[in-house]
Amino acid sequence: MTFFSFNCVFSQSSLFSEDINLQRKWVESVYTNLSLEEKIGQLFMIDVFTNKSDSELESIKSFIKSNHVGGVIFSKGTPHRQAQFTNDIQTGNKVPLLIGMDAEWGLAMRLDSTYAFPWNMTLGAIQDTSIVRKVGYQIGKHNKRLGVHINFAPVADINTNPENPIIGNRSFGESKEIVISHSVALMKGMHDAGILTSAKHFPGHGDTRQDSHKTLPTINFSADRIRSVELEPFKALINEGVSSVMVAHLNVPSLDNRPNFPSSLSPKIVSELLKEELKFKGLVITDALNMKGASDNNSPGEVDLRAFKAGSDILLISENVPKAIQIIKNAVLRGEISENRLEKSVKKILYAKYKVGLNDFEPIETSNLTEDLNSKENDAIYQLAIENASTLIKNDMGILPINDIEYQNIGYLEIGDDSGEKFYKTLNTYANVKKIENEVSIIKNNMQLDFDHIIIGFHKSDANPWTDYKFTPHELSLINYISKNNKVTLVNFSRPYSLLDLKSFINVDAILQVYQNSEIAQSVAAQQIFGALSTNGKLPVSISSAFPVGTGYRLKSNGRLGIDYSQNLGFDSEFEAKVDSLANYALAKEMTPGMQILIARKGKIIYDKNFGYHTYDKNIEVEDNHVYDLASLTKILTTLPILMTLEESGKLSLDSKLHELLPELATTNKANISVLDMLSHYARLEPWIPFYKSTLDDKNKYYATENSENFSIKIANNMYLRTDYRDSIYAEIAESELRDTLEYKYSDLPYYFLKRFIEKEANAPLNTLAETYFYKPMGLNHLKYFPLQYFDKNKIVPTEFDSEWRNELIHGTVHDQGAAMLGGVGGHAGLFGNARDVASFMQLYLNEGNFGGKNYFNPETMTKFNTCYYCEQNVRRGVGFDKPQLEDVGPTCGCISMSSFGHSGFTGTYAWADPEEDIIYVFLSNRIHPDASNTKLITEDIRTKIQGFIYENLKSKN
Repeated sequence: MTFFSFNCVFSQSSLFSEDINLQRKWVESVYTNLSLEEKIGQLFMIDVFTNKSDSELESIKSFIKSNHVGGVIFSKGTPHRQAQFTNDIQTGNKVPLLIGMDAEWGLAMRLDSTYAFPWNMTLGAIQDTSIVRKVGYQIGKHNKRLGVHINFAPVADINTNPENPIIGNRSFGESKEIVISHSVALMKGMHDAGILTSAKHFPGHGDTRQDSHKTLPTINFSADRIRSVELEPFKALINEGVSSVMVAHLNVPSLDNRPNFPSSLSPKIVSELLKEELKFKGLVITDALNMKGASDNNSPGEVDLRAFKAGSDILLISENVPKAIQIIKNAVLRGEISENRLEKSVKKILYAKYKVGLNDFEPIETSNLTEDLNSKENDAIYQLAIENASTLIKNDMGILPINDIEYQNIGYLEIGDDSGEKFYKTLNTYANVKKIENEVSIIKNNMQLDFDHIIIGFHKSDANPWTDYKFTPHELSLINYISKNNKVTLVNFSRPYSLLDLKSFINVDAILQVYQNSEIAQSVAAQQIFGALSTNGKLPVSISSAFPVGTGYRLKSNGRLGIDYSQNLGFDSEFEAKVDSLANYALAKEMTPGMQILIARKGKIIYDKNFGYHTYDKNIEVEDNHVYDLASLTKILTTLPILMTLEESGKLSLDSKLHELLPELATTNKANISVLDMLSHYARLEPWIPFYKSTLDDKNKYYATENSENFSIKIANNMYLRTDYRDSIYAEIAESELRDTLEYKYSDLPYYFLKRFIEKEANAPLNTLAETYFYKPMGLNHLKYFPLQYFDKNKIVPTEFDSEWRNELIHGTVHDQGAAMLGGVGGHAGLFGNARDVASFMQLYLNEGNFGGKNYFNPETMTKFNTCYYCEQNVRRGVGFDKPQLEDVGPTCGCISMSSFGHSGFTGTYAWADPEEDIIYVFLSNRIHPDASNTKLITEDIRTKIQGFIYENLKSKN
């Protein structure tokens, strides 16, 4: 007697590799010990809802045993109850049960407390199917973790009818090519995870206007059309080793001309077409037999017999299992069904059970189950999918991405019935975007909206693929009215078919189709609008003739920082926890009251967290938009970029001497010091001069308690320095002695000279120049001198309590004494900022001068300033930039490339960038609070230890 071996199916997909003889031995031993009733019972999979009462579930357990049921398909419930129920029914059962689920977009299709991945139509917009395979793998992992053996996916239906009430978002698209490539990829991903799959709904449910749950839909295409279109995805999946095929309840006259006859009950469709013509050897499964498409005009039990006789192996969700078993048994006894026919199906089912390890069942581990099913890895894969699916289908005059944010007044209008708060919040991380309220009255009152660019977000619930997705008449009128008189970008967070009702395509300047309204999708869309992320998707369905399948404009990133998950950028799963641990250790040991830590790779922020408080009093928690005194980071965030632009314009060169920049220094010992030598800290200059100390002996001479023309430099509350003291500072530097030995010695003094030169050359204050030429056009609203003029004091992190000079807590004014005596603006100190804006500026450097679609300086200039000219003299510095150590001790972890660069600050700040690995690391703290004598952060090398973790946990160099 011959029977089908599952091995030929799974070997094509590389799902499993087992000894065929062991398979056969187990299958034969189980089969020969089954009674006729037990063999028939193997054909049935019943549905189980674990959200039912305990007594109901106990009754189901008894039902399974008494009817020798072969499998269950789980529906609504919780993962813990499902796992426990699975363990209960598997333990001590004569034949272990095959566990199935409809988990097309993940377990969340049926269970609460689980993860929902993007719909198939969203995945259909992705051009790189390896990403779809990753989604499939993650879905498969979740199934396997919960003890599910077969996922009734992928959907292989081609959704050629926009009005399809049951498929829609569940389809990969309306093109057979898209459905083939993407369904195969999703299937392979699930196979990679060790999960059986099912192609559904054979022979194709994509072009129907009716729901087979409620009635019997008709497919009126010719047999040739069905073979050349609808069947093509099924053929491809069969060729690639799909585990099973689910047969739909459809009336297909061209394949079986009996009136109103369900395909699931048709031998012509199941046996002749699927099994013989398409040569499918795997499991054939009916769609649920309690659906009206099958059960109408077919009594319970009889419909099961007809489905089995048509060629199915597994009978899904029978309306009456005991009756069906008896009817099928009688048919076997009277010879209507041969024992050979029954044996083939039962052994196929047993082979499937062996393949998923049911020959050696192990109970599901329930500890940490919810955590395992909801790891950050899910979000990483979701983001990867959405980022690559999001589709720019219209972009008149190239208005996206929005580059020139400095000059744009941008408004945001939220429509739809779901929240767009994450979208709005993320938009505001790139520009000041104003929310447009009272949208109901805009048309009614003929309001004129005074914006350069209006972003309209259409937010619809994506709780499931069948939720309402259409614009209301008012919303359509609103879009039409606004787009006639304004530059408009419409972002559709619903299925693309909603756009079919939009008649004002011509007036809307840009349309971004995002497919879902999750928080991740909203964040991605906002980043794409401002160019931080590229757009790569293409429409998987047509939106009238205006936007056919395949429409989609690819926009490359304009250099702004995006946001992603560390797993997508090559880091292992332990990375974030290790950084968290070290940050919390620093807090516990009171190395600093709080901190901001940001890490980015390849232009994307992968770690951005705040720890602790402003002070040890723990009154104000550190938040994203709170600013720190950046101390010496000012050098590379203010003075250096301005110098780079001046060097490009020929206003100075690295060989320029100080007397050429500042003629008043011509007669001093510093006249012939070059810019290169100064910024390499190889110029014999003293490290610093404590200017304030010489004023302490006679405070009345130098300070007044009130502001006046002669005492205008505010140092502290009721403490104003003499206005002319700035000149004394420059004179003291000019007259200072040079060090005896020419060697590397870090010094702040060059930046006093450079500030003076820059301000004379540009005839403007240094802070104004930095704001005008860099911070404002880059959208860096949290890089500021004089932070009290821009931020509430509660958003400014204090530094030291100065008991020697200012006699107060330094809060909102610069800590550095020299910068304070210059009025708060130094070339070496005075800048405040948050980690996000510091990282953005470091990204400008990694981009070699380009950011947000604008070129600030040339790549050659970046190379020139990021060169270590005196490394042979053991001087590790570039021109203004710090560089990695040349020996054992230095400013980095010692594990970073020599092309890397950065700086650190006295207050506890640190910023570093690595072109080779495309990594940015920013650490901001106020470790000098309340006293600068606290050096624990430095002595324990916390900042560089975290940097070490970054490189230790970088598992992928791609």
